Amino acid sequence: MPELSRRHMVLGAAGLVGLGVVASRPSDRSGARDPYFLSLQNALTAAGIATPTLVIDRARLNANIDTLMSHLPDGMGYRIVAKSLPSLDLIAHIGARSGTDRLMTFNQPMLNTLSAMMPAADQLMGKPLPVAAAKRYFQELAPAQAQAADNVQWLIDTPARARQYAELAGAVGRTFRVNVEIDVGLHRGGFAPGPDLQSTLEFIKESKVLTFTGFMGYEPHLPGLPTAFGWRERAKNAAWSLYRECLSSAATVFGADKMGGLTRNAAGSPTYRYYQDTEIANEISAGSCLVKPTHFDTDLLEPHLPASFIATPVIKSFDQTRIPGLEFTTGLQRLWNPNTARTVFIYGGHWLADPVDPPGLAFNATFGRSSNQEMLNGGHELDISPDEFVFFRPQQSEAVFLQFGDIAVYDDGAIVDRWPVFEASA
Repeated sequence: MPELSRRHMVLGAAGLVGLGVVASRPSDRSGARDPYFLSLQNALTAAGIATPTLVIDRARLNANIDTLMSHLPDGMGYRIVAKSLPSLDLIAHIGARSGTDRLMTFNQPMLNTLSAMMPAADQLMGKPLPVAAAKRYFQELAPAQAQAADNVQWLIDTPARARQYAELAGAVGRTFRVNVEIDVGLHRGGFAPGPDLQSTLEFIKESKVLTFTGFMGYEPHLPGLPTAFGWRERAKNAAWSLYRECLSSAATVFGADKMGGLTRNAAGSPTYRYYQDTEIANEISAGSCLVKPTHFDTDLLEPHLPASFIATPVIKSFDQTRIPGLEFTTGLQRLWNPNTARTVFIYGGHWLADPVDPPGLAFNATFGRSSNQEMLNGGHELDISPDEFVFFRPQQSEAVFLQFGDIAVYDDGAIVDRWPVFEASA
């Protein structure tokens, strides 16, 4: 091959590599701040808030409640998931707007709190509690709150748990309402149709201290399955078939005439819209969709609005990004990735949350995470000063909401209320 041609080929190949490198260079994701978050910032500043704070937009919350209720078919009940909305005031607001007094409760401290403050609420346990935790519930239940225990549906997931709860009911001199957890495909425990379910239902029927109240079948795995080749649809149909089999088993034990008054609980935020009639379930549980953390950005929940945010002040702001021990790379980083052009350090951090305003902010993997003063980087258009606020969307609600003290309630351009949260509990 002639030398000139070979040289042209080498140069041409180098040029293509160069073009590829340029094409893979990150683009600047920074930009102007969203007026919505600037309004939130002004409201927080006017309220004198200067610490990391969980904010709920009441107008958006109300819109989400109305959206949820509008999707429920006639006769479908709604149960508020307390762990996802861990504040008495928040739960009371949702209950009043939705017209429900049904709660799904997940741990003993929360059960005691709700029994004291909302004694008339029908509380279905969302997970089976160790019998020792149930015993502690009664130890901490004040005599004036004793009637609230009659409104609890204890969750039973194994034959052994049924026997344990029968023993506890006898020991405390009460009759327990028990709901049976069934495995409709999540495989996190609970009964499948078969001998164990049949024998447990018969045990409950024969017991003098247990009363059967219904079933709970949870299927949050469905939205995570592919829709290709009908995979998700088959899994949904299989879940409903299993639920029907369990209902049939209950009918053979308790009689068809007893089935009408049972709690037939199903769904959660990701799946409640699958239920278009009450043929299987007669109530759905949901909570997270009303505040919509990022884990609930799904196709079925597209009509719901993000209504919860973490707001935290900027402590320090710099026009460059310097990494300890790697200061010599500052110019190269900025040249290669414009999103490292500027740096802010925030008050607190390391939450299960994603930055959403100012746009383009990202955590610095090299510097690492921090719960004290977290570093975030942004592009050339990042424009934020100390004492202004960075906003995050929580990835989930139950654990995150408990980390900030009272919730700041935002409405019509102002912080209009503060809602205390439950004590931290698992």
